[in-house]
Amino acid sequence: MAQEAGATVAFSPQPEKIPPIIQRGLTQLTGKPTPAKAWRSLVSTQDTVGIKVYSAPGPTSGTRPAVVEAVVQSLLAAGQPPKQIVVWDKHLSDLRQAGFFELAERYGVRVAGAAEAGYDEKTFYETALLGQLVWGDLEFGQKGDGVGRKSYVSKLVTQQMSKIINVTPLLNHNFAGVSGNLWGLALGSVDNTIRFENDADRLATGVPEIIALPALGDRVALNIVDALICQYQGEEKTLLHYSAPLNQLWFSTDPVALDVLSIQELDRQRKAANARAVKINLELYQNASLLEIGVSDPRQIEVMRLP
Repeated sequence: MAQEAGATVAFSPQPEKIPPIIQRGLTQLTGKPTPAKAWRSLVSTQDTVGIKVYSAPGPTSGTRPAVVEAVVQSLLAAGQPPKQIVVWDKHLSDLRQAGFFELAERYGVRVAGAAEAGYDEKTFYETALLGQLVWGDLEFGQKGDGVGRKSYVSKLVTQQMSKIINVTPLLNHNFAGVSGNLWGLALGSVDNTIRFENDADRLATGVPEIIALPALGDRVALNIVDALICQYQGEEKTLLHYSAPLNQLWFSTDPVALDVLSIQELDRQRKAANARAVKINLELYQNASLLEIGVSDPRQIEVMRLP
């Protein structure tokens, strides 16, 4: 966890303050002397790196473009070709409204939507739970046995990138606990997601199993929590009166540990504000640990705090 005083002012990120946080976080995590060497230990210049953001809540409560910009700057300085950097989320419309198109134009990197790229018929997650298919889902309009039981992975993931960097906001989620690394990547990468979205038990089973697909989870090189601001109520709605500035970024190769720490911080901030209590359900993250995606037991998570 790296912190920079003044990284936000009145809930607005200060772009000049963020690159030093990226530098400290990367070098501390990897043990390398420079950000360039840190990046080389995580990705190669031959990789196409997909920076996965959560853009639906917009630039204030979702992944903040200023954080992604600092990541892009650091990757470019380390020699990553701009055309081999993709800023992506499920829908292009959300990316556009959050300001990521302008960022991509400034640096010559790509921006892409998983849904718009289409879905890969050969790569999917299958369960007995039937889905309510909508337009855009690969099997929408099809009839027959088994239709609606598969969630197909986007071709953007399977065909257009070799490494993934998660950059997720510290933002609550009513069923998953946090709109974090596991929830965001799983539901942002596949179709036929309505069957999971509003049910904690279904999310607790489906999200870890989707992440465990080799085509998805094996591509993740780094997870960053955008903890400049902690919004502990509201989900996709920007509710700054339920927010607290932390001016931090968190780094780990373990998405489960980061999500568990995020849920703990959200709970701390709710208690500090005397906000409505939320029952914390860690089943999703415990299931992820059983699938060896990461560590869910807070007692086994080592936290290093940087000034």
